[in-house]
Amino acid sequence: MIFSNVWAATLVMALSPAPAAPPAPALTAAQRTVLTEATRQFRDVTKALAAGYLKTDACVPGMGYHYAHPAYSADTNIDPARPEVLLYDRHARLLGLEYFKADTDGDLKTDPDRPTLFGNRFDGPMTGHEVPHGHPPMPVHYDLHVWLYQTNPAGGLATTNPKVTCP
Repeated sequence: MIFSNVWAATLVMALSPAPAAPPAPALTAAQRTVLTEATRQFRDVTKALAAGYLKTDACVPGMGYHYAHPAYSADTNIDPARPEVLLYDRHARLLGLEYFKADTDGDLKTDPDRPTLFGNRFDGPMTGHEVPHGHPPMPVHYDLHVWLYQTNPAGGLATTNPKVTCP
């Protein structure tokens, strides 16, 4: 009898659906409004360039073209109104924002300085990526992508967006 009860319990657990994954992080409507009001001017890429954002040479599949602001990227502040990077498609349409912070100790195995934006933890630490021509290499860092202007089926804060392709 004990054996059959254990077997039955094991069978029930094996056939039960896995627990639901935690919901993907997301921004509230109010948070999205704050970010949209702060960045809507950059839907015109010439305004982003005039504000100091510099285009990197390569398109990154799932992300697009990165326009990085060297001064914002070099400081240690995460200001929702001043994203370190703007993400554009091949037609210079603004897709999203990327927030960036260099890792204090440069160690990929530690993360005591991991930043957050509106309570959402940044990805990383990770190695650097391509930077605008003539600028120092990107350090080990944390980043958070916000797909504010392009719907992302993977989630509004997912690292990559399957809708974004490169030429």
